[in-house]
Amino acid sequence: CVSGLPPHQVFSIVVFGSIVNEGYVNRVDELEEHCIFNRNHNACNYGITVGVLAFLSCLLYLALDAYFPQISSVKDRKKAVLSDIGVSAFWAFLWFVGFCFLTNQWQASKPEDNPLNEGGDAARAAITFSFFSIFTWGFLAFLAFRRLRDVNFQEEYNTLFPNSPSLLP
Repeated sequence: CVSGLPPHQVFSIVVFGSIVNEGYVNRVDELEEHCIFNRNHNACNYGITVGVLAFLSCLLYLALDAYFPQISSVKDRKKAVLSDIGVSAFWAFLWFVGFCFLTNQWQASKPEDNPLNEGGDAARAAITFSFFSIFTWGFLAFLAFRRLRDVNFQEEYNTLFPNSPSLLP
């Protein structure tokens, strides 16, 4: 999230928004709504939870990104960047799991559970944007790794030249 790219935030909103909005359907003869993904409430809950928590995580790291230039200690900067690498890689993994889980449950869905084919576009959107999220979070981890390299260079520079001004903004 340190890069401040908006797609991962938008993808999170699309995933949880489409599941919340059209992810629950019922048969004509039932009153209770079931998850569109093979009537498995865990699939819908996973998509919603990962989407919401990923969005909130992005907001947290966006705030850290805004505060980052004010962190004067190189060691604290290094900790912030290391946490960004870990969090971004973790979310890439969670989105991969979510993509596989939602895809599997969508394939296992029976046409008789949704005879009017309601919510199919929302389900496909959730699956598609879960897939895109894998790569955006992976790219964010890569960008954070590059930033770590810069912070490490700053740390070495400060060790060699302790009285010189800081190179990083």
